Parts: sequence; structure tokens; C-alpha cells
Amino acid sequence: MTAGSYLVDSHCHLNYKGLADDVEGTIARARRAGVATLLTVNTKISEFEAIRTIAEAHDDVWCSVGVHPHEAEAEAHIPEDALVDYAAHPKVVAVGETGLDFYYDNAPRDAQERSFRKHIAAARRSGLPVIVHTRDAEAETARIMAEEMAKGPFRAVIHCFSGTPQFAERMLEHDFFISFSGIVTFKNSYDVKDAARLTPLGKLLVETDAPFLAPVPHRGQRCEPAFVADTAAYLADLKDQDLDLIKRTTADNFFRLFTRATPPGAATLAQTGGS
Repeated sequence: MTAGSYLVDSHCHLNYKGLADDVEGTIARARRAGVATLLTVNTKISEFEAIRTIAEAHDDVWCSVGVHPHEAEAEAHIPEDALVDYAAHPKVVAVGETGLDFYYDNAPRDAQERSFRKHIAAARRSGLPVIVHTRDAEAETARIMAEEMAKGPFRAVIHCFSGTPQFAERMLEHDFFISFSGIVTFKNSYDVKDAARLTPLGKLLVETDAPFLAPVPHRGQRCEPAFVADTAAYLADLKDQDLDLIKRTTADNFFRLFTRATPPGAATLAQTGGS
């Protein structure tokens, strides 16, 4: 399918403090900014019901199911079968976010790796893509992804990309998608900018990770999905591409990756000014 000229926020957290107390207003502001579809991402199974409820209440909001690496030890008891069962819900379009975070090390590294592999297995079984969080763990993430790909193919997105161009190239070799957040707009994010330049349009996604990482010119503010418009505009300049092309391509990529999600309806497009 070919998406219209609207935006998709491929990764936000509508149940997090700062957004959860005004979900309706947050979505309305996003739509006024031209954002027609949102993916609200699960980080704790204990919060999945809240995530699912938000998605069920809005035609153009989708959700994921998963355990963030920070919670890998606290929710180590969640079995792979449970992830697969949760993933069967019609509003769930992905497994994750999962991965490795060696910057904070809020969970033991071996627990993070076990959780990561469990999520990939659940994604493979469910047929859904996996949302990957990786920070200060490029070599380990690349190793695990390669080992798991050898066991059987799966689809993935490296969300909120914060790594090196070399890591981006390794992920692209697996045909994974790469999603850029407000980090790409930060003055000193040279590696991230270079990675964005080399990422083919056909593998590019855009996100906010709201309520975190507000892009320029909103730095220091609470981030929200409406700000994905600023990141998309920055990427258009960075890649010397027309903004409408970036909008159409990243929206189309979203629905190619998250195949259970359906494009926004006519009512939502009217609100966003899309076509």
C-alpha cells in the first residue's frame, strides 16, 4: 500500500507519566500536527492491560507486548508462551521492546540476553516484528541478532537509534528497519546523523519515544507524539529529500513492517489534513 501524506509515530509510551493523564489531548495534538497513527509500546507485562486499553479505545493507536531490558530480571518469570498469547490480540502489532541496555545495567546482563532471545523466539512464533532497544551494547546485540537469525528468520526494528553508522550497516544487512527519534536532531549526535544519512528510505522509520527525548526545537520539554513532525522535517533536510516523501515513505514503511496495523481511516485523515 502507499500511504498518504501523513506521519506515524512508530514508538511512544502513552501510559507513561506526563502522557497518561491526558491521553485524549495528546492524541488530539498529534493529529493536529499531522500524525495519523501511533504505536504505544509496552515495557512491563504488568502494564500491558493499560497499554491494550488505550489501543482498544482508538482506531489508529496500536500497541506492543514486551519487557524492556531494564525489567529483564524483575519480569524474568514471564514465559515465552505468555508473550505469544498476548501477541495474538488484534491490537498488538509487535513484540517488545526488548534488547540490551549496558549503559544503565538496571538488570544483570545475562538476564537481559535471556529475555532478548525469548522475545525474538516469541516474535518468530507469532509472526510479528520485534522492537529492539540497544544502548552501549552494539557488539553483543549484533552477535545475538546474527545467532538468532541463523535459527530462523524474523523481522525487527532498531528503535530510537543511538549507535554508530557501522552498527546501522550491520542491522541493514539483516534487512531490519531503523527508527530515528529526536536524538538525530541533537547538536553533537554525529554518529546518529551519519547513520540516518546511510539508511535507505525503504528502511527508515521515525518516532518520538515520548515522553522522552524531545527533538530540537523542543529540547528540555516533555516529549509527545506531535513532535515527530519536527524529527521528520529534520530528517528530510539531513537526507536532502522532500518532506512529503519522508512522510509518505516512513508511513508506508510502518505498515510494511507492522503488518497487523491498518492505515488510518478517512475520519482521522480529515483531522490530520492527510490525503
